[in-house]
Amino acid sequence: WCPHCVLGKANCPHYAKAELLADYLQTNLPDFRVHKITQHPDKWEQWLHDICEMNRWEHKQSPIIWRELLDRGGKGLLLGGVNEFLEYAQHYYGITSVMLTEEMLDIAEENLQAHIEIEKEEEETKSLIKSLQIWITSASTPICYQLIPLLANGQVFGMTTKISIHLLDTDQFKEVLCSIVMEAEDMAFPLLHSISEHTEIDEAFTEADVIIVLDDVLINCEVQPIENYIREVGEICQVYAPLIERNAKSEVRVISSGKTFVNLKAMMIMTYGPSIKPENVIAIATPWESAAKAMLARKLRMNTAGVKDVIVWGNITGSKYIDLSHVKLYGCDCAIWGPADFPHPLLNVLYDSEWIHSELLSAQSSLSSRVCRCVGMLPGHAIATVLRYWYHGSPPGEVVSVGILSKGQFCVPEGIVFSMPVRFQNGNWEVMTELDINETTQEVLGHSAHELIQEKLIALKEIKEMHPYRADKFTS
Repeated sequence: WCPHCVLGKANCPHYAKAELLADYLQTNLPDFRVHKITQHPDKWEQWLHDICEMNRWEHKQSPIIWRELLDRGGKGLLLGGVNEFLEYAQHYYGITSVMLTEEMLDIAEENLQAHIEIEKEEEETKSLIKSLQIWITSASTPICYQLIPLLANGQVFGMTTKISIHLLDTDQFKEVLCSIVMEAEDMAFPLLHSISEHTEIDEAFTEADVIIVLDDVLINCEVQPIENYIREVGEICQVYAPLIERNAKSEVRVISSGKTFVNLKAMMIMTYGPSIKPENVIAIATPWESAAKAMLARKLRMNTAGVKDVIVWGNITGSKYIDLSHVKLYGCDCAIWGPADFPHPLLNVLYDSEWIHSELLSAQSSLSSRVCRCVGMLPGHAIATVLRYWYHGSPPGEVVSVGILSKGQFCVPEGIVFSMPVRFQNGNWEVMTELDINETTQEVLGHSAHELIQEKLIALKEIKEMHPYRADKFTS
């Protein structure tokens, strides 16, 4: 047998007539099966359009009725509307409907009320499932595509925590977002409660627990001065920050990531969102840590996972400083042997100080280029790793570099977002102020702090002189 599908507006009298006829046929014919679906009148037009587009049908009214050709493996056979269904029943089964108009209207009203009640019950059931709300901006970027499976597999937030992912981008990327949503749904992650796309800026960050800011500006100083790019970053944050204050949860955690101005983005979100807790806004430096560890591992011919405690100081996507003075090596093949958890200080193992100072430390621009060329796997993994540490703690004794609001640690000026070593514990982070730094490092940190102060001053000055960033950019 082939099931018959009857779909219609919940308040449609013609659907009511087709529904009762289908029920009668199913009750009295052993091989007749019917599948009935109603939709709210406000959603009917779009719903019908999507069904017809998927099946390449032409149909404009409620109801729409077809046969599922399951035994033939083909698409459904469109029968049409209520009149076509009456003719079909009369022709094949010698049965028709004599329902009066008044009866049809009464049943249609009952159908609408029943549909509303069912929707309400479903919403109440969904509300009982408390999922972690995660918002990702500029979600059409490759980083987001790589990040979603890492968030949804349970290793970041825990194997019992359900998550809901919200993808935010401009209207021009709506099709890309829809494709990501569809693919994520197809993968059927057990902990992914829901995933949705958003292009209306006013609804951004609703009930957010975590916000991942991926917005980047493409820098080309030959085209326009750097001040213009800094102003653009500030304008974006001038939109996001008030929305975060208004729509997100009070304890929302914000991560600034990307290839440009990650410190400045975090700083501007704090500036324009004064009620956002500064300790809940951080910038990601982990991709540069990972790239430096990989370069060391290649030099030492060892596994990159055995290289720990590389520190990225300062302006993460600007004049950062990669500090190797605290690096420890695990599983390194050298003259001193020990158990697997025995650390070798890098500077005791690598005597080629010329390589350290000339090749690696002067190769910071190549490391930046290496990170910026990443298609998404490395930065996606970096975000997922830092989130896991933030929720569950970082490995004991291990250093993690994060851009945080300076309070004068390591003589860094207060009031700028500066990358420095932290540890994560009990859902919070703390700066590892016990680490010693030499005079050379302190001097480099001063240069990086000066650059960050200038970026902040330019951003604030430029925005005061320009018109506010227009929110209709997201819907135009």
